[in-house]
Formats: sequence, structure tokens, C-alpha cells
Amino acid sequence: MHVFVTGGTGQTGPAVVAELVAAGHSVTGLARSDAAAARLESLGATPHRGSLDDLDSLSAGAAAADAVLHMAYGGDFSDLDAMTRRDRTAIEALGRPLEHSGKPLVVTSGTLVMPAGRETTERDEPDPAGIAAFRIAGERAGLGFAARGVRASVVRLAPTVHGPEDHGFIPMLIATARKTGVSAYIGDGTNRWPAVHRLDAAVLFRLALEKAPAGSVLHGVAESGVTLKSIAETIARRLSLPTASLTPTEAATHFVSPFMATAYGFDGPVSSTHTRKLLAWSPTHPTLLEDLEHGDYLTGPTP
Repeated sequence: MHVFVTGGTGQTGPAVVAELVAAGHSVTGLARSDAAAARLESLGATPHRGSLDDLDSLSAGAAAADAVLHMAYGGDFSDLDAMTRRDRTAIEALGRPLEHSGKPLVVTSGTLVMPAGRETTERDEPDPAGIAAFRIAGERAGLGFAARGVRASVVRLAPTVHGPEDHGFIPMLIATARKTGVSAYIGDGTNRWPAVHRLDAAVLFRLALEKAPAGSVLHGVAESGVTLKSIAETIARRLSLPTASLTPTEAATHFVSPFMATAYGFDGPVSSTHTRKLLAWSPTHPTLLEDLEHGDYLTGPTP
């Protein structure tokens, strides 16, 4: 299968591209720079020059492929409406060439779209007032192609997709601990975060492309909920720092931004039982706490 991929040089993208190539698929990846093109070539993929704003390039890449995987996301987080429109427009450009073909279109979202405070499943509706509600429009745009003859599905990734050279939520938490001298959590720290190893996520994306039925919502979650207190305690022990419980008001100034404080206080356990059964997906790589113990997150001296 010839797969057109956006976001192939992001945090999770290289692992996904490598997984697809190893499974015998050919990959063409969207590249907006020479560095991105070189990275794709090093992974065994063919670069396709363009960006999420170049709709003609997106459509051409999709039209030439047997399948499309959309992982790229970004823009100005101070203007969420514009970022949402950009993503939705890109998905429309990618999906239209696939109409009435039965070809797969896999769109990426995140489990932070789900309601807080209880373990949610793939069959639950996302929360339109939630912390990541800006991702819902992209989900709907992608799944809308299921009624237009496309084998469309959505993969919601855990907020923590961990593994070597991570630059997401957990490294920011560690950087804050190093800077402030305490490893903090909010309240009693029992709020839960889903997690998945990057290599397990890569397998899930491949399986979604190969066999997810049209209209599928999939949860890229290996651990349904790791408490923030356990994460903070592991960081504290490894860095020889104390832990600290913060109020939400204190957290708003302690962490990188008020949004990050809200995210670190979010209680969003998520089930992936349906996803595992549907695609025979079985995560096998280290857990988040194992990665904190033995991976590259806490290498280097504490200031």
C-alpha cells in the first residue's frame, strides 16, 4: 500500500513511517523544508514538498496514494479558531480525492477531547466544552468521509506518547521541576493521564490503515490512567528533589502556562478495550513510569 503521510517528521511521525516501511508499505511524506525531506528519506520514505496550508499539494499527495494518514497539527495556539479551521481545511483537501474509493483515511486526535472524571471509551462522545475541544472539528471532518465512500477513522492518542527524545508534556514537567527545585502535582495528585509508548502507537496507526472499518474511533492508549502524583514522585526521586502539592491557583504560575496547569490537573482516564479487540492491538513496550526510570527523560545533572 502506498501511504501519504502528514506529520511524518514530528514527535510520533518517524516511528510511524518506520513501522509502515518495515511492514512493506511505501510511504510519501509531506515535507515543508529540506531538513524534513532529508529526515523522511533517512526513514525510507519519499518527500512530497508542501505544507498544511498548501491545499493543492495535499490533494495531489492524497490522489496519488492508496491511503492517507494525517498526523500533522499546529499553528498559533493563541488563535484556536484559526488553528481549527486550518486542520479541518487540510483534512477536507486530503479526503476529497479519496471519495467513493474505499481507500483509508486516518486522522489523528487526542484523548484530551474526552469528558473528565471517569474512564471513557471509544463509544463516548467528546466534550465540546473540554480542554481539547478544538480537536473535535478535525475528528468530525475526518469521520464525515465515511459517508462519502472513504474508509475513514480517527486515532485519539494519549496526551503522553512517551519514548526516546520526547518533547511533550512529560519533559516540560521535568524541566519545571529542575527550574523550581520541586516536583509538583495538583491537589492530591490522584488525577489520571493515559499513556502510550511511541512504538506501540506506531503499530496502531499501521493497523488502522490496514483494517480499521469506516467510521472507527480508536484510542491509542496502553495505560488507561497513570496518576500525576506517581509521575511527580518518580521525577522527584530520580532528581533528588522534594515533591509538592499545589492548589490550582499556585499551579497556574508554577507551570509553563495556565493551560499547562489545567492539563496537569486534568483527570482523563481512557479505555482502549474496543480498539484492542477490533484491531488485535497489543501494546508491548515499556510503561510511562518504566520509561522515566530507565529511558532518557532524566539524564543530565540537576541544576
